[in-house]
Amino acid sequence: MVNLRGIRRRYRIGGQVVNALDGLDLDVPEGQFVAIVGPSGSGKSTLLNILGCLDRPDSGSYRLDDIDVSTFDDELASDFRNRRIGFVFQSFHLLPRLNVLENVLLPRRFLRGSDDGLEAHARELLERMGLSQRLDHRPGQLSGGQMQRVAIARALLMKPALLLADEPTGNLDSKSAADVLDLIADVHGRGQTVVMVTHDSEVAASAQRQVHLRDGKIDRDDVA
Repeated sequence: MVNLRGIRRRYRIGGQVVNALDGLDLDVPEGQFVAIVGPSGSGKSTLLNILGCLDRPDSGSYRLDDIDVSTFDDELASDFRNRRIGFVFQSFHLLPRLNVLENVLLPRRFLRGSDDGLEAHARELLERMGLSQRLDHRPGQLSGGQMQRVAIARALLMKPALLLADEPTGNLDSKSAADVLDLIADVHGRGQTVVMVTHDSEVAASAQRQVHLRDGKIDRDDVA
């Protein structure tokens, strides 16, 4: 489902060239839950950005659902990202002036074509997240755990092929973090492919598979 071959991404910082990803190969089968772990500077964020079509590799290929997305221009990448990739961020990225339902429906604003059934699907997702009584609340009226559940619902609105989670428990207390991990496990249990970036070994342990990065390469690949 996810197929990366020979992915290289370099950045110039001052007068120095940094190899953020150095010929990385990675396959993620459909329906797998993978945690990407590693120290700061290992390439985790760069890998996530490439998987999410937010950045392009300097060389190598990235295929998602057998579509070569590494060559997409900005417009194609944006449309593909909206339809096929869901994002869950550490800092939630909810719009404070919108209520819960409106935040979940945000991807609809960028949709080309029919949006039939999306509002009903949003309401169904929020019910699954235990937030059916909070539809009219704004983010400032919610706890951190509740805001992350809204963000997960938003990420799932378009029924993405791939769900990307970037440190999804980083801003949460231990109880809320455990609840969010349970929700992600439930989403995965329904067949969703999930790639989660985390520096926390306990969070990574919730995944089926742990891919450890070091210096832009895979250092270890552990399957539970």
